[in-house]
Amino acid sequence: MPAYNAFYAQSGGVTPVINASAAGVIQTAAKHPEKINKVYAGQDGILGALYEELIDTSMESDEDIEALKRTPSGAFGSCRYKLKSLEEHRAQYERLIDVFKAHDIRYFFYNGGGDSQDTSHKVSQLSEQMGYPITCVGVPKTIDNDLPFTDCSPGFGSVAKYVAISILEASMDVASMSSTSTKVFVMEVMGRHAGWIAAAAGLAADERNLGPDVILFPEVDFNREAFLEKVRHTVDNKGQCSIVVSEGAKYSNGKFLADSGLKDAFGHAQLGGVAPVVTQMIKDELNLKCHWAVCDYLQRAARHIGSKTDMEQAYALGAAAVELAISGTNAVMPTIVRTNDAPYEWTIGHAPLADIANVEEKMPDNYISDDGFFITQECRTYLAPLINGEDYPSYSNGLPDYVVLRKHRVDKKLAPFKD
Repeated sequence: MPAYNAFYAQSGGVTPVINASAAGVIQTAAKHPEKINKVYAGQDGILGALYEELIDTSMESDEDIEALKRTPSGAFGSCRYKLKSLEEHRAQYERLIDVFKAHDIRYFFYNGGGDSQDTSHKVSQLSEQMGYPITCVGVPKTIDNDLPFTDCSPGFGSVAKYVAISILEASMDVASMSSTSTKVFVMEVMGRHAGWIAAAAGLAADERNLGPDVILFPEVDFNREAFLEKVRHTVDNKGQCSIVVSEGAKYSNGKFLADSGLKDAFGHAQLGGVAPVVTQMIKDELNLKCHWAVCDYLQRAARHIGSKTDMEQAYALGAAAVELAISGTNAVMPTIVRTNDAPYEWTIGHAPLADIANVEEKMPDNYISDDGFFITQECRTYLAPLINGEDYPSYSNGLPDYVVLRKHRVDKKLAPFKD
């Protein structure tokens, strides 16, 4: 059989290690020239396929591809774009087929979260319905850690490490100044429906009485009176209080504390920042001096303190996606399977895309304390290994020496696409 080309693209919010998965795909494909000729990367995710904006990764140096393992962001550009159903927008799918045919592409690797795995699933269905064989394998990625069937999601471990370190250092700052200045510090982290990132901050709490005192999870309905009493009690007994709040914290009626009334590209509620909402609540009711911070892009871009475990898993899943595809396994996503807690041991499995698309894995009840404001020992046992190990990038002039690819474009063969 002849060798065919592969299409790889990055989707959704980026992570500190999504490029490690890209390196895993590209380097593993190069080991199988009898199956895969070239890997074309999509400029800005699936849009690269629709608009025929393809990047020839073979034009990048081996050194630069290797450096992707320690470079944050999406090296090929990402997007928030969800394909409609085949019935709603057949022209999109016909365009994908036309581009794949024009460039002899028979392998499709889409690196993203739940919405992205939905796109991967749709492309796999496209192959059957439109008579053009495409082997489609999703590559997992999301800092939210909410993909099902996998022990953890690549990107989460590094964000968890960043958040735990940040609240540890901030709580030490507050402790040193609390007698005459700030009594309460509020740190907002990402996580719309699943509180995994907020939970990771709990790893900073130890016998030294450092780290967060209160965590607000999306899984726990916000109770204003209970929360304010918890803060008041903590300040009275400890002298200060450090709080981590997930952006998706909500009331019992389902309304987010920070609901702005707007929608994002996927139709999700656009959140306007929960940290200042919580801070104002504390000021108004408890009359305490407060400071707040929003981790925002910083948490998902912080490769300089990335988790080594996270990088290794991200790379392994990219490599596994290629191995699955060339073996003829279609419409699946490789997964991390935990085989032991201490020492942490894992292997690679896979699950059907049809069972993964648009499914959110939230925190189980036994990972959240009875009062709803902290994590349990079971949660700590699960989280702790994921932030282990350091894998620093090289430095130049005091700054990380991250790679920026040349991104050589493949010549277009089709007329422009009009969506």
